[in-house]
Amino acid sequence: MSSIVLSIKPEYAKQILSGLKLYEYRKSLPQKKVDTLILYSTTPEMKVVGEAKVINVISASPADLWEQTKTHSGISYAKYLEYFKGKERAYAFQIGDVIKYETPKNLSDYGLEFPPQSFVYFNNGKKVNSQIGWFTDE
Repeated sequence: MSSIVLSIKPEYAKQILSGLKLYEYRKSLPQKKVDTLILYSTTPEMKVVGEAKVINVISASPADLWEQTKTHSGISYAKYLEYFKGKERAYAFQIGDVIKYETPKNLSDYGLEFPPQSFVYFNNGKKVNSQIGWFTDE
C-alpha cells in the first residue's frame, strides 16, 4: 500500500481535520492502492497539516457518487457539479482515522520542493511523481 501527499484547499483540509468532511473527491485516482492521505493545505497556508487513513475508494457516476456521499461531503452541490462538469466518472476517498499535526510540516520534510499539482506518492522516504514517473531516495 502507498501514501500520497495530496494538495487540498485550506477550507477542505480544515473540514477533514475536524471530522466534518469524510470524503475527498478526485477526478482521477492513483494507479496504486492508497492507504494514507498526507494532507498538504494549499495557499495561503502552504503546510502539511495532517494525515488521514483511506477506508474505501468509491467510483461512480457524479450523480451516484453525490447521493452516496453528500451528507459528509464538505462541499456544496453547486461546487461539486462544477468540479465534475463534463466527467462521466467521479471518485472519492472515504476518510477514516485522521491525525492533525500539532505543528504543521514543510513540504521539504517530505523531500518535496514544490506542491503536487494533484498528488505525489510517498513511500518510506521515497517520493514518486505520479504525473511524470520519477523516483528519488531523498
